[in-house]
Amino acid sequence: MALKTDRFVLDFEKPVVNLEEKIKEMREYALSTGVELEDDIKRLEKKAQQLRKEIYSNLTRWQRVQLARHPQRPYTLDYIGRMCSYFEELHGDRYFADDKAVVAGLAQLEEFSVVILGQQKGRGTKENLYRNFGMSNPEGYRKALRVMELAAKFDKPVITLIDTPGAYPGIGAEERGQAEAIAKNLFRMARLPVPIINVIIGEGASGGALGIGVGDRILMLENGWYSVISPEGCAAILWRDAANAPQAAEAMKVTAPDLLELKIIDEIIPE
Repeated sequence: MALKTDRFVLDFEKPVVNLEEKIKEMREYALSTGVELEDDIKRLEKKAQQLRKEIYSNLTRWQRVQLARHPQRPYTLDYIGRMCSYFEELHGDRYFADDKAVVAGLAQLEEFSVVILGQQKGRGTKENLYRNFGMSNPEGYRKALRVMELAAKFDKPVITLIDTPGAYPGIGAEERGQAEAIAKNLFRMARLPVPIINVIIGEGASGGALGIGVGDRILMLENGWYSVISPEGCAAILWRDAANAPQAAEAMKVTAPDLLELKIIDEIIPE
């Protein structure tokens, strides 16, 4: 059956989506004709629930990477909008520009006044170009550091939300000191006198993630990934073919359960 949905569906999700579409069609048919199909619908709903549980409890590492990149996955501003009763975004690094790939500001999280920052991807081509696909320039890391030092000045805890395919590798970024900006953040964050909680909400790739990833606690969503290089990059180096990315992901152990076992992260957040 053809998928009749606007959802972005990964290959391993299709059996569940097919069942959900069938259930939807049966409900519409029962509503329009008055035919009693409730028992059949309940049976299919139970089957869909069991199938969903079976699929998501047996994901390969590569499938988790795919979920971390899902275009309908929540991004930094989605989490901020749902977690915080107040958020005032701060802009600019006071040196060059305001990097739209990084959002940072003051927030109210329940009874706590905090500083929140993170990489922000876009939805659709236009917004992704605006957000540079979540890849920070040096001014993004300098903006993040400026806001974190403001947090230290006013004794506010820092929460960083990490979701990036890596730091932007463009010529302009290198000319403006990309490596220096990331290294400076590592140094300053290690000495920041306030608590820092890092949360990997999607992709955590290389120095691009580490530039806002030094903290007292590192949490990771169940279907995120975190590594020194992407599976495709690793595959291109080892096998000279990015098509071997699934094999690379298995070897690299990039998922939350792997990293918890290796004691790189402190806790997994269930999804």
